[in-house]
Amino acid sequence: MTASATTAGDPRCRDDGLGWVTRAVFSDSRVAVTVDADPPAGHTVVARYAVVPSVARARFLLPLGSPRVAAAALLSYNALRPAKLRAARAVLGVAARVGAVDRAPFPALTVALPTGLDPAEVLLAERVGAELGAPVHAACGVRPPDPNHKPTLQLFDGRGEPRGYAKIGWNDATRALVTAEAAALRDVAGLAGTAGHPGTPRLLTEFAWAGQAVAVVEPLPARIRGVPVDTAPDVAALLAVARRGRPPAQARPLAGSPFLARLTAEARGAVDTVGDRASAAVADLARRHADVAVEFGHWHGDWVPWNLGRDGGELIAWDWEHSGPDVPLGFDLAHDAFQRALVVRGEPAAEAARQVDTWLLRHGEALGLDRARQRLVADAYLLEMWLRTWRLANAGAGWNPALHPALLDTIQTRHN
Repeated sequence: MTASATTAGDPRCRDDGLGWVTRAVFSDSRVAVTVDADPPAGHTVVARYAVVPSVARARFLLPLGSPRVAAAALLSYNALRPAKLRAARAVLGVAARVGAVDRAPFPALTVALPTGLDPAEVLLAERVGAELGAPVHAACGVRPPDPNHKPTLQLFDGRGEPRGYAKIGWNDATRALVTAEAAALRDVAGLAGTAGHPGTPRLLTEFAWAGQAVAVVEPLPARIRGVPVDTAPDVAALLAVARRGRPPAQARPLAGSPFLARLTAEARGAVDTVGDRASAAVADLARRHADVAVEFGHWHGDWVPWNLGRDGGELIAWDWEHSGPDVPLGFDLAHDAFQRALVVRGEPAAEAARQVDTWLLRHGEALGLDRARQRLVADAYLLEMWLRTWRLANAGAGWNPALHPALLDTIQTRHN
């Protein structure tokens, strides 16, 4: 927040999710933000939000005075959500449509500006509307503060029609993720259906805002449905993502590859955190697999069922913030197996690593991976995943306790 005085009841002073989100969304302290209180003298109210269900347990900021927008924020894309959450949002969404949110006794968050200050100068939603060429209304989910998470505005027009999402990178880690996703969406634009490539949301605009990185992405298709977590991997889509619509690349040995050079450099950067352990793991990877030739390509970077959906027969993939080039083909398959075990089934890192081996054995041949390449992909992916964990921690996101130090321990012991 830019330097200036704030009111005593300003939610941006809180250390919970409401504080975290409001600091990101209303980052200029010339903006007065109050909850159930009048704005300071000399200020004009420009927006009001219901804090649902309460300040202490805030989950949503829903715009007041816009029943269609409040309803749309609760009802849009409910088919992607778990059944219990979908039912709760549906009930509240139907009530919102007839103005019940405005009449309900939810705390009211008021946004006010000094009289005469241009809203487009200090309000993110106003800036996004200017970028898109039409005014937008914003709603926002509230989650516990996490240095790896990005506050996201749901954007709607006055009729409640979705206009997109604005993702906010607010620290070094999340700014890098927002910038990476914007670059990936530019690169894959127009590839939908090419050799099985999934559809992707379009990048609508990208800009810097008060020290933050903001990317605005088009809304998902209205009829999109989630991919069940037990769905078999779509091998054609994985190959298309890796090759970006191009023919298969010639296999190259791990030794001398840009991929191995990057891992080596990043492992050296981690020396202050884990000493020589990461460098030793990279050296062991090179020793085991130096002469194995594998196809290198792009990867989505977070290919998991909850980042996938289907619109009719078309596969749609979103959240490309970890996408990148020059990784061994098969990384997205390995990541899918690892995350289903770690996140869906709550298994420890060592068991999730074994699931990577299992999935590569089961599906690797369809990707052109023989046993030697499968072993390379598994070992390289697990090291890539730990280095990602380190990169995020090093950029201010903190350690993921499910992955550190357990994953590095697993990497160093799995072949002993």
